[in-house]
Amino acid sequence: RIILDLNTDLYNNLEVNFEQACNMSEKNFSQEELFEMLKNGNIPQKQIAALKIETLQNFEQAEILINNLTGCDGKIREAVALKINEFVNIGFQEFFLNAKSAEIFANATIDINANLCRLVIDSVSVLSENQDFMQIYSNKILNFINESFLELDKFIYKDKKYTINKQLFKLYWCLEALKLFYKNLSQNDLLKILERANKESEYTIREKIAQIVINLETDVFKALKQELKNDSNYYVKNVFRS
Repeated sequence: RIILDLNTDLYNNLEVNFEQACNMSEKNFSQEELFEMLKNGNIPQKQIAALKIETLQNFEQAEILINNLTGCDGKIREAVALKINEFVNIGFQEFFLNAKSAEIFANATIDINANLCRLVIDSVSVLSENQDFMQIYSNKILNFINESFLELDKFIYKDKKYTINKQLFKLYWCLEALKLFYKNLSQNDLLKILERANKESEYTIREKIAQIVINLETDVFKALKQELKNDSNYYVKNVFRS
């Protein structure tokens, strides 16, 4: 009986949220109203507000927007990621080139939503020429990589596959982000990261490594590159055939 009531409440809430979102999508709102909803609204209000915003007028508005990139409902996060990606690609980069935004972008890079991860990394690629921004972002990503290695080293065969996959997912997107700044690392530091990541049996991790080492010509990476060229997985080997 209790379970039925909870499910009914959830169903009703979903219906209400969907109806509210549909109604809002048909209305026109001022810039001030949209940012007020994005700051203090419920899930459908924030989602629709993010999608309807057409411009940024100041740093305060940009902060309200990026504050919703993490720590809230997935529908809001993805809508905000879409809007930020749109803005940084049409000339609003300056509003996001600060320490707080760099931290938030890094945290969003390892979101559970892969579509959001892609949008965030694409946005960061536009902002990557700013050295101060990238220093903060890259340090955070490198910390995430090290955390993943530590967690993966702790696992034993009895651990649940979901727990392991969570760390592999995190490592995968960190390696994708690493492609934006690996040239800023020393060769020895980069090699340590790539060699450790290469120990994972998940082929998608090795594929990301291959996408990095294919661009590295020095002898430091020669052995690793050769190993990946001879990898048992087609997709890993195929990186070198493209």
